[in-house]
Amino acid sequence: MRFGDSDELADEFAALVMAGTKRAHASLARDFNAKGRRLPKRGDLSVVLDGAREPRCVIRCVDVEVKTMADVDERFAWDAGGGDRSLQWWMSAHTRYFRRQAAREGFAVGADMKLVLERFEVVWPPEAADAHSRDPRRKGSSGPEP
Repeated sequence: MRFGDSDELADEFAALVMAGTKRAHASLARDFNAKGRRLPKRGDLSVVLDGAREPRCVIRCVDVEVKTMADVDERFAWDAGGGDRSLQWWMSAHTRYFRRQAAREGFAVGADMKLVLERFEVVWPPEAADAHSRDPRRKGSSGPEP
């Protein structure tokens, strides 16, 4: 998976994941139906690619919620790790992002849009893995309890 809709954003967000700042991301629920993909579920693994489409890390889903854009809260915005990590910054940046996609694909952007909100942990490489992912006592665990 690549975060963002440009090589620059993919690089920026991959770096935030590697730094431990970004531990959540949002997708439009409509994209899963339109592309015939299932929603992510707890325990799913994904490879995060940078702007050059090179693998940077492996993440594991620890929580998934479907909410409207209006229902995104400050905690999620903080965990998403962009800008100043405020809800105001998150809303502004994601409204711009979804408007770019809407212009390409012809749909309306609004506060009632359904989003898939995913939280994750880094499991590889070991030097970037979240501490609880490296804990051998957690063998077989799929992350912290929500």
